[in-house]
Amino acid sequence: MLLWVKAFHVIFMVTWFAGLFYLPRIFVYHADTTDEIGHARFCTMEKRLGILMSIGAALTIAFGVWLLAGYGGAWMAANGWMHVKLLFVLGLIGYHGWCQVQVKKFREKRNTGSAGYFRLMNEVPSIFLVVIVILAIVKPF
Repeated sequence: MLLWVKAFHVIFMVTWFAGLFYLPRIFVYHADTTDEIGHARFCTMEKRLGILMSIGAALTIAFGVWLLAGYGGAWMAANGWMHVKLLFVLGLIGYHGWCQVQVKKFREKRNTGSAGYFRLMNEVPSIFLVVIVILAIVKPF
């Protein structure tokens, strides 16, 4: 049963990361948009992707909690890599929240970030992905 839970955890993680990679890329283009039609189009794209990304995040977390419960407290206590992984997951949740704040700022025409800033911020989920996957697969400690 836990293998099914793990499979769905990974499936929804991929969904979540797809949004985390694409939404800031939309911000890059939106930051350079000056016309009202383009602004409205990007706002719609950002809102829809934000919703799908949040569903992926919620289901990733739900299946992750299910996995932790299935493995039990003793397993959790004996695996230090999981504690570090969970810290990075918390950071990823924070980044997700930052993305949602940006969606609102763009919608309200309060964005102050440049396209270059959003290009840089678009790299953040890559760092989280590399670290989280290495911790989950290699289990270095």
